[in-house]
Amino acid sequence: MAQNKTIIYSLFILLFISSCSSTNQLSTLKPEPDDATPLTYQSTPSFINLPITVQIKDIENQTNTHLKGLIYEDNDITDDDIEMKVWKTASIQMRNVSKNSNGKLETVLPLKALIKYRIGTERLGLKMYDVREFNLTGTVILNSDVALNNWKLRTKTEIKSLVWTESPTMTVFGKNMPITYLANPAISLFKSDITTSIDSAIEKAMDFKPNVLAALEQICTPFLMNEDYESWLRIAPTEIYSTEASIKKDAFMLEMGVKCTMETIIGKQPESKFNAANIAIKPVSKIPKQVNASIAAISTYSAASKIMSKNFVGQEFGSGGKKVLVKNVQLWHKNGKMIIALDLSGSINGAIYLSGFPQYNSATKELYFDQLDYVLDTKNKLTRTANWLMQGYILKKIQESCRYSIAPNLEEGKQTMLTYLNNYSPMKGVFVNGKLNEITFDKLKLTNQAIIAFLKINGTVNISVDGLE
Repeated sequence: MAQNKTIIYSLFILLFISSCSSTNQLSTLKPEPDDATPLTYQSTPSFINLPITVQIKDIENQTNTHLKGLIYEDNDITDDDIEMKVWKTASIQMRNVSKNSNGKLETVLPLKALIKYRIGTERLGLKMYDVREFNLTGTVILNSDVALNNWKLRTKTEIKSLVWTESPTMTVFGKNMPITYLANPAISLFKSDITTSIDSAIEKAMDFKPNVLAALEQICTPFLMNEDYESWLRIAPTEIYSTEASIKKDAFMLEMGVKCTMETIIGKQPESKFNAANIAIKPVSKIPKQVNASIAAISTYSAASKIMSKNFVGQEFGSGGKKVLVKNVQLWHKNGKMIIALDLSGSINGAIYLSGFPQYNSATKELYFDQLDYVLDTKNKLTRTANWLMQGYILKKIQESCRYSIAPNLEEGKQTMLTYLNNYSPMKGVFVNGKLNEITFDKLKLTNQAIIAFLKINGTVNISVDGLE
């Protein structure tokens, strides 16, 4: 009996020494992720104001490109005794001739006319005609009202005046008559053709829809904002608005706005959501001057886990001679809370699990976890095997490291967006400028895949066209 007591006592001493000189293996139950709302959410639409300025010089250049050579031709001399061809002889010039906000576009068109005039009579069934041919040069002055219809700059043009240079005379019925005296009545025949040619050329030259959609498609291609955080900005337009066109000083003005959703996505590059066929184009009378954007900053749990793991590198947590290191961090969602799994090594080996409610600190721009505590099974196991980890100050120190700063992400995103607002040129002759104000936090949402922080941005943007080809 005494021998048995000695054996039992020796085993007890051995186990006690063993427990003091080696680490404990902790075996806790993992709180499995629940099936929270999938990664879909209602994002507040963003509204981007895009005032567009097009220099009249560019409208002039584009119109000259589309309007060349012969602009009127009448080859039938039998109907009115006049046959005429009219050419544009030099570049047309355009300018704003009104000082008010709804200016008119004046066009100066140099031209050359080849006129054949038939003089004759019919007597006793005989036709006796004499055809004279003359070349005239002159200048047509046109005025145009400017409007925007279906993203095309449309003009309603009228001839204001026509001035011929000195021209030869011809004798008609014994009198010397300037040929312009005969030509001017004929001008009424091709007035509509000239004005139609001008309007058609401007419409073809100033069709903004292809350029607007091409620029939007490029902007809506997700681009990398932060390489370290693997964050991407994605813009998906749903509606485009525009006001009536107007002319101010030396430029054509158009107020444009884009309604869209904006989101940042952590991880691999997402696909573009741009679809020109699904974008509605609507005319409006007024557009707000400010950019009001709501960005959904999407951080997957795996991406957030990697960042939080870096917070624990080199840190020890413990009491007295008992300490642990956190080797790895994992996050997931369960019952409206965040589960934080800490993989430990040191005096305790194994995983412990904490739960808390994610919050956002607007001062430090950090996601943190309120009411952080050990989950029930972990709490029970620690009470029996490592009660020292239950001490409040250890949990507090751990909680201080359970933070996920998005400040670098926000600043990097802001700086990246600013590069697109500093004389950015998506195509030759088109320039984008603007400014962004502070990015502010709106709300937070959890899904089964990610933490989504909704952020608000406001600022101004403007687009100018100068040197368009």
